Amino acid sequence: MNDDYAPRLLSKPPISAGTFVFAAAHLDHPHIHDQCRGLIAAGASLTWVYDPQPERVSAFQKLFPQARAARSLEEILADPAVRLVTAAAIPCDRGPIGCRVMDAGKDYLTDKAPFTTLDQLEEARLAVARTGRRYMVFYGARLGQECSVHAEVLIQKGIIGQVLQVIGLGPHRIRKPTRPAWFFLRERYGGILCDLGSHQCDKFLAYTGSTDATVLHSAVGNFGNPDHPELEDYGEATLLGSSGATHYHRVDWFTPDGQSTWGDSRTFVLGTRGTIELRSTCDVGQSPQGELLILVDHAGEYRIPCAGRVGLPFYRDFIGDCLERTEHAMTQAHAFKAAELCLRTQATARRLDSKNRP
Repeated sequence: MNDDYAPRLLSKPPISAGTFVFAAAHLDHPHIHDQCRGLIAAGASLTWVYDPQPERVSAFQKLFPQARAARSLEEILADPAVRLVTAAAIPCDRGPIGCRVMDAGKDYLTDKAPFTTLDQLEEARLAVARTGRRYMVFYGARLGQECSVHAEVLIQKGIIGQVLQVIGLGPHRIRKPTRPAWFFLRERYGGILCDLGSHQCDKFLAYTGSTDATVLHSAVGNFGNPDHPELEDYGEATLLGSSGATHYHRVDWFTPDGQSTWGDSRTFVLGTRGTIELRSTCDVGQSPQGELLILVDHAGEYRIPCAGRVGLPFYRDFIGDCLERTEHAMTQAHAFKAAELCLRTQATARRLDSKNRP
């Protein structure tokens, strides 16, 4: 295999202990655990946790005993040592919480989707401009997968030439008995293209170098969950990027029970000199181990395992950005544009149901 294709460890050494203090708040989604683990692995110090439900705080402290329970979010915001608040709130609350954090002079890191309305996005843009703080989003399908990180490196090196199209498939297992009530309420979770589709819009912008895109088509539907009429279990969208590249993505809640993982997530990238396929979560029918990148170029075909060979540089880079006011992990413009595109695909989506299907 060409040495240019081999994975290289991108993660930097952790920062010095005590250099960067953060707090966790609003523990509505388990993503908060991964966000905290990522920050701690990069050298950050977790000092506070807050959630209005004490039982969630207690469960969190079993995983992170160093976190003191705060009586309110305001108690965290009043602590001058805290530089960052990371949260995984109910999606409709993520934007307003982020604005409160930034107005208190602290940076903010949320899981996806960062907003459920375009008005929330605009309020956050104004808050960033007003405060000079960061509103950052952990788009885990790219930033939390080593094969996705390596794909971006290969694309930036020009290995597959100019990117012409990205196709993203994001199936998920629904596990209805485990889901909270807000999961089924459209106003609270934002819709499937807003939620799961946010990963896809982020990848498209990153892999194509597009800074904007036009929504050509989008559609949503509920095909298998009539007991929850506000749930959208299927969504699709087509975009045209400012780079000239196109994008199609499909997201759904139809992972079969026989699937070895929560979903066979895949990404396909077509370039003028090659192709990349990402089997992020599993190599279906072969192995439950994901993190596989499949590259084809003029010289051959390559299966490149990435697990443990690339690392996840986002958290260390983001801490550096917070300390030095740089934009190496992700630009603020990118974080907001990915959010805007998923909101626009959701807002313009045509409603499908079984009657529309042949």
